[in-house]
Amino acid sequence: MIWWHDFVRIIIITNTILAFYVVFHRRRSVSTTWAWLIILLVLPVVGITLYAFFGRGISQENIFAINKQKHIGLRNVQKSIAKAPKNTSPSDTSKAGNIAINFFNHQQEAPLTKNNQVKLYTEGETFFHDMLKDMVRAKETINVEFYTFYSDNIGNRVLQLLIKKAKQGVKVRVIYDAWGSMGATKAWFDQLRAAGGKVLPFVTSRNMITRYRINYHLHRKIVVIDGRISWTGGFNIGDQYLGKKKKFGHWRDSQVRIVGSASLLLQERFVMDWNASITNNQQLIRFNSTLFPDLDEKNIHEGDVATQIISDGPDRYAPYMRNGMMRLMLLARKRLWIQTPYLIPDDAVFATWQTIASSGVDVRIMIPCKPDHPFIYRATQWYANELTRLGVKIYIYEDGFLHAKTTIVDDHFSSVGSMNQDFRSYNLNFEDNAVFYDKKFNQKMVAAFEEDMKHSHLLTKEEIKKQSRALRTLQAFSRMLSPIL
Repeated sequence: MIWWHDFVRIIIITNTILAFYVVFHRRRSVSTTWAWLIILLVLPVVGITLYAFFGRGISQENIFAINKQKHIGLRNVQKSIAKAPKNTSPSDTSKAGNIAINFFNHQQEAPLTKNNQVKLYTEGETFFHDMLKDMVRAKETINVEFYTFYSDNIGNRVLQLLIKKAKQGVKVRVIYDAWGSMGATKAWFDQLRAAGGKVLPFVTSRNMITRYRINYHLHRKIVVIDGRISWTGGFNIGDQYLGKKKKFGHWRDSQVRIVGSASLLLQERFVMDWNASITNNQQLIRFNSTLFPDLDEKNIHEGDVATQIISDGPDRYAPYMRNGMMRLMLLARKRLWIQTPYLIPDDAVFATWQTIASSGVDVRIMIPCKPDHPFIYRATQWYANELTRLGVKIYIYEDGFLHAKTTIVDDHFSSVGSMNQDFRSYNLNFEDNAVFYDKKFNQKMVAAFEEDMKHSHLLTKEEIKKQSRALRTLQAFSRMLSPIL
């Protein structure tokens, strides 16, 4: 048996050397480094296998495909926006507002757009009804980009409508994340392709197994119709988003419908994602007036909500959206209200919330009462407990599952989008948010949050003390692994 002991010893030594090499050879946060070291050292061989699929950085091939799309057509969009009438929102010229506006646009990629009409949706029935109605009215283009498509009732309703519009001559394009849309097979999408529509998996979805990287996902939710009407937020395409899955019950989410110049920026985001995902140049989208109609006195919408569209992904060197949202949050003097299904902040965001709460600002964070991912939910509970001890008010939504990703700052600033408050959204997913600088729209956001509070309870220190030792242990363990969940 001596040979067996020597073999095990060699495996352990080799595993340890590999563990330190694979973790330290690329730039990553300290917390993520420690989390992977624990996995690699505690689970020899298995840990290396997990790291190969989930821990390696995004492939350089994918980074090149995505980064080479930067700025394509952005000047055209900026020129169109510049031509638009200069209606302004009540708060977009404030000094505080300009701080956030300038941060998000410091690389000239997120210009402030005006003349937008924005409507907030919080229920699946009204969201799908109105989005499908917009698609029915489409004359030239429908561009759709979602993390999840399910081949269920609502999924097939959407697909059949897109097929109908494609047969009518409307240019229909769909981008999806293959990992998030596992129920929607190639054969399912082939129905749309046969009708003249075009469908692509996002660039990171291609060859996930052969490239040994399955941890980077398209998490954006974007629909743009005729370059004028757009949708973004937290809803995906599936019956569960209509509250028709027993596991989740009522589904509470947030989505916005935008009519106006901000739609051009969501269109640009879609086009860049499409061009990064193509497999041949014949699929390339070139910028034209159909996709990006000129904005002038005749065709601009008479809205007044100042809006920025921001987007991010692991192709960037620094977490742009996370840093920008932190900068926006630090403007809070009265309130900072957040909704997120996953509460797993990194140290910087955690310290930001603690600092804001300690400054006398009313900080409230609303999370769901039930998990859709057990380990992630236990990590969420750990952070909820800790933030409660530090003076942050944690509200637990009890009327089903809360999936909204929203932020409200004071009476003037708010955000709706796809970004959760967790490591994955900060560092691994491709996300987008719409940031609004408008007092009236902010009031609607506040009203929706206050309505949700009626279906929530405030987490207290007494409730935390009643949690079992086994639960607290699981929470601590999950939190330890949270950087890689």
